[in-house]
Amino acid sequence: MTPLNRFLPRESAALVLQAIMSGKYSYQYEQEKHRLVFSEKAGTEEVYFRLPITLPAPGSNSNTKVHYVILLIQSGNCAVGYFENGINLNHKVFRSYMVRKKQGKSQIKYLKTKGKSRAGSRVRLGETLEFFEHINERLQGYFQRHEIHRVAISCSKTLLPYLYTSKVATPFDKHDPRLFKIPKHIHTPIYEVLLDANRFLLRGELIFDETTKPIVDELLETAGITSIVEEPEEDDTLETDEPEDELWDEDVDEDDEMEW
Repeated sequence: MTPLNRFLPRESAALVLQAIMSGKYSYQYEQEKHRLVFSEKAGTEEVYFRLPITLPAPGSNSNTKVHYVILLIQSGNCAVGYFENGINLNHKVFRSYMVRKKQGKSQIKYLKTKGKSRAGSRVRLGETLEFFEHINERLQGYFQRHEIHRVAISCSKTLLPYLYTSKVATPFDKHDPRLFKIPKHIHTPIYEVLLDANRFLLRGELIFDETTKPIVDELLETAGITSIVEEPEEDDTLETDEPEDELWDEDVDEDDEMEW
């Protein structure tokens, strides 16, 4: 059965969360997906509710502003940003020469089938390693300056080992409970795609099917939501109040691309 979904603005999502926790529904919180799995009673068909990234987990301090990092990585392209309560305060876009032009595949995938060959391959591999070192340097800066509550990431399984085995270590490991895999297809990471991913994460999402649609309808009615009006896309390019130092002053408001 094809799953259905409904997106909710942040304020509506908060009302739905309150309704789920009111006692009528049986639910579990899945931290790695930042979502609730709930039903009217145990043993019945379940509905999934992905929380907006700015909504804390059930039982935690709801007054805490959520600080988070969004990290988008594809072969030769990365966009990373630091956000506070939905607002982007800093970002960086990296590009690297990792793709073999004739074959159209990354040097990493090529190595898995053909191994090292010519000088060009060695250059691409070297720049791949440097690519992840620069990413982790940026992440280290964010974690040193701020308390990070969530890390939303989109990265293929092929590239993840290079992130975690870089000479510059990540400020988290692959089992860190703050990690959250973005459940959305991500286009080539640039600044606009980073902001689009943020807009997606700021909305709640109900996932259900035809058999559980009555539960969703009843839940929305309980939450006092008779219709869902999508929030207009916010301008996330607000200027930051961060001090201007070597880490921050180079790329606050623009798509800063680095090529090696």
